[in-house]
Amino acid sequence: TTWERPSSSSGIPASPGPHRSSLPPTVNGYHTSGTPAHPPETAHMSVRKSTGDSQNLGSSSPSKKQSKENTITINCVTFPHPDTMPEQQLLKPTEWSYCDYFWADKKDSQGNGTVAGFELLLQKQLKGKQMQKEMSEFIRERIKIEEEYAKNLAKLSQNSLAAQEEGSLGEAWAQVKKSLADEAEVHLKFSAKLHSEVEKPLMNFRENFKKDMKKCDHHIADLRKQLASRYAAVEKARKALTERQRDLEMKTQQLEIKLSNKTEEDIKKARRKSTQAGDDLMRCVDLYNQAQSKWFEEMVTTTLELERLEVERVEMIRQHLCQYTQLRHETDMFNQSTVEPVDQLLRKVDPAKDRELWVREHKTGNIRPVDMEI
Repeated sequence: TTWERPSSSSGIPASPGPHRSSLPPTVNGYHTSGTPAHPPETAHMSVRKSTGDSQNLGSSSPSKKQSKENTITINCVTFPHPDTMPEQQLLKPTEWSYCDYFWADKKDSQGNGTVAGFELLLQKQLKGKQMQKEMSEFIRERIKIEEEYAKNLAKLSQNSLAAQEEGSLGEAWAQVKKSLADEAEVHLKFSAKLHSEVEKPLMNFRENFKKDMKKCDHHIADLRKQLASRYAAVEKARKALTERQRDLEMKTQQLEIKLSNKTEEDIKKARRKSTQAGDDLMRCVDLYNQAQSKWFEEMVTTTLELERLEVERVEMIRQHLCQYTQLRHETDMFNQSTVEPVDQLLRKVDPAKDRELWVREHKTGNIRPVDMEI
């Protein structure tokens, strides 16, 4: 039998194709990272001939060998071999979506181990929550500054310095002091709105997020453990089948060359064991494929949910920061309104009028002295 090397399609379909039962559904964007659990097998381009007796149920057919050469197993997860299947369909071709690029594991920063792709996404979500918390703390510090500033302005407005200034200048000076009290009230209101409309929502948003993520993490981790367990069962069954096949072949050869007194019944018994081992392997492979398919589905669902939560978080923070800037603009406008009366009174300051008012109130007489006559 012969087979042709699969060629990658030039275009990416708009929607993902149906899942294959023999190979677990995977997505493009996968690049091998870490050390494979088993070294990848080289894909052969030459003509392959079936070997061995077709009566032996445990023997591998060329199609099975071809399937094995088209896959690579890394940390108990089966991926298409990069040499034979370099491109795959994306679940969301037009976006850099989480569900397409976090299937493989990645080496940690120290290079001592690997971190699962889902764990990277989880770390990003937890980091996002921490950043959100720190933003809330930043706004709280801003509120404290506003409150302290308002307190100092109110205190300064009560200061008696230059309180005896008279006339239109005295009125303007009194308005300057009053504007401080008005400005203090503006900043107090600003700090209160910052607390209720910015800080508090940032702090309370997704309050139980970490708890929910732990549940999700445990669920995905349990599926990976199940996948690893079933992969180990497949390898154990494969090894058992190889031993049964070897035992059957050895007994058959010994009977043919009459090196032993093995009877036909012994051969049948060995063949039954080989057949049973083959059935066990098929059952283990089916269970493994089921576990991997379940893990795939949960990964897609969970990564899409994490993606939605991240978009929601960023949009929520953006909206509240916009609210902060809006409140800040309003505060500037109110502050400007507090000094407008000061500007008006300063424009009315008239030294001549002030002198007239003062002279009228404090004059002692308008008769000037004359020279004394002798």
